[in-house]
Amino acid sequence: MNSSKHTELANHAWSVADLLRGDYKQSDYGKVILPFTVLRRLECVLAPTREKVAERAAELAGQELDEDRFLRKASGHSFYNRSSLTLRKIAGDPQNAAKNLQLYVGSFSDNAREVLEKYEFNQQIRKLDDAKLLYQVIGRFTDLDLRPEVVSNHNMGYIFEELIRRFAEQSNETAGEHFTPREVIKLMVNLLVGPDADALSLPGTVRTILDPACGTGGMLSAAEDHITALNPGAEVKAYGQELNPESWAICRSDLMIKGQDPDNIAFGNSFSDDGHRREKFDYLLANPPFGVEWKKVKEDVEHEYETLGDSGRFGAGLPRINDGSLLFLQHMLSKMKPVDVNGGGGSRVAIVFNGSPLFSGAAESGESNIRRWILENDWLEAIVALPDQLFYNTGISTYFWILTNRKSADHKGKVVLLDARDYWVKMRKSLGDKRKELNEQQIREITRLYGEALQVAGDPEHPLHGKVKVFENEDFGYQRITVERPLKLRFDVTEETLAALAETKPVQKLKHAEEFVTAVRTLDGKSWPTKSEAFVALKDAVVAAGLAWPTGAPFAKAMRDTIGVRDVNGEVQLQKNAPEPDPDLRDFENVPLGEDVDGYLKREVLPHVPDAWIDHSKTKIGYEIPFTRQFYVYQPPRPLAEIDAELKSLEAEIQVLLGEVTE
Repeated sequence: MNSSKHTELANHAWSVADLLRGDYKQSDYGKVILPFTVLRRLECVLAPTREKVAERAAELAGQELDEDRFLRKASGHSFYNRSSLTLRKIAGDPQNAAKNLQLYVGSFSDNAREVLEKYEFNQQIRKLDDAKLLYQVIGRFTDLDLRPEVVSNHNMGYIFEELIRRFAEQSNETAGEHFTPREVIKLMVNLLVGPDADALSLPGTVRTILDPACGTGGMLSAAEDHITALNPGAEVKAYGQELNPESWAICRSDLMIKGQDPDNIAFGNSFSDDGHRREKFDYLLANPPFGVEWKKVKEDVEHEYETLGDSGRFGAGLPRINDGSLLFLQHMLSKMKPVDVNGGGGSRVAIVFNGSPLFSGAAESGESNIRRWILENDWLEAIVALPDQLFYNTGISTYFWILTNRKSADHKGKVVLLDARDYWVKMRKSLGDKRKELNEQQIREITRLYGEALQVAGDPEHPLHGKVKVFENEDFGYQRITVERPLKLRFDVTEETLAALAETKPVQKLKHAEEFVTAVRTLDGKSWPTKSEAFVALKDAVVAAGLAWPTGAPFAKAMRDTIGVRDVNGEVQLQKNAPEPDPDLRDFENVPLGEDVDGYLKREVLPHVPDAWIDHSKTKIGYEIPFTRQFYVYQPPRPLAEIDAELKSLEAEIQVLLGEVTE
């Protein structure tokens, strides 16, 4: 079937919009057209065995048997319908169309009926019936020939995806959330599956794919198309999970229409209700929502993290509550197939992120620990920077992360950074925030560059050398050191220090607090270079006033901290016979992993502050991937002479224009 036939059938289904206009908002057309298309396809698929299923259902009536298994066998599919009704029969009785259609839908097997329920199909039936449109819509779909011998499962997928695309375009407010641009998916799948092209072309190939945030299923469909294009005889089993009911129904419908097992698409939150627990997959890909908080599943995620640790999905760490992106990645990595002793097995993973997961979080934060876990396990193969304004609901820059636990020998211990931000063409018409797209040639160029990345990075003469950089895993690690400097004080009695002293708790607790402060005030204007000299003078003043000098560490600390004033030439304060660090002068430095931190201190810090030292007990290990910094190219400012010449030229033009006005 050629593309014009796909379009013709999709146009036939979408022509129902003419009937809906006025009673439905344009953005709601898909809520009628998509489920009716699914219903019509299911009916056409089940038509050859309809009578057989009805007979078998009658035989099993009243018997305490699992009829589902017998009726699936009778239908020859993973779903069935017990009723003798058809859409044509229902359309022929307009007065009872709503009642009969509801009976018809209720006679489907649970897995098919559940899909239609998620479309809120009963609500659409009532709305169409109230508008006196139901029998007309049904009649329009009875003329749509979707029999398998006319439209194969593969071609039916194209038709349904075309309807999904139109629906997404009509409702831009949800397009970006549940619909990833096709050209982005195609590139992502190329990078995910491309390195396995030879293995996938072998006879008897079977591959499993999971998208844990599958939306309407576009990525699963594209991955299946890519693999079957390499090997038409390959068997691809698609799995997914989706939280949004409507998107889940569309994805499940798509798989059902293509002959896949619809039960492979789980409904619910992947974090709190993993629909594919303990299962492993060959390929995993996802475009999870950017910067979405995981507060709703916080209790479940933290419970798994605390109780299961590394045996669970989130043992590496938990990111900040307002962005669950790295939770999705950990979830996917937990479902990689193990690599056997001969190097077989293993999985490949692709995910779309914004820039935040590259660098968010300080050393030993949840995000940093997750990056460390990935890099130390040598799973990160590459990161590809994409153009901005590529997605429907955001104009920000995005990145592909490609990961695998079976890197090729030349990739082991290495990470490729590929800058594809300049590969785009301007769209003729914007869709939401999407103003740019990738054309076929650019997709091929990026795919080829990805495959040749190591060679291009190693060849300074290559025209695309500046687009690719290769790093060792450890290059992204750093030591977060704490540089301390001694606390230096002189000791003054002033109105300011007296006021601070009076506010301290140890002084306020004194029996004669006011008298104590008054006694100290007699030294107003005095200054001492050392603590011992200051305390002797203060004690003498207090005793002279007839008061006892308080004892205890809290009082001594309060006195020193309020009377003491920071002074670069002051006395170094000691703590356990060692210089006490000054919190106000504390600094932090990031030192590359593997570099001697004491050597760094000697080279970079001590020439400027000779009394500094490193508190090794506070050193932390962090990982970040500063992608933009690696591709930054310094652009020198224009020469002043050039700018001056341009200004003079502009002044001359202005003078000419003013002369024309005054003539």
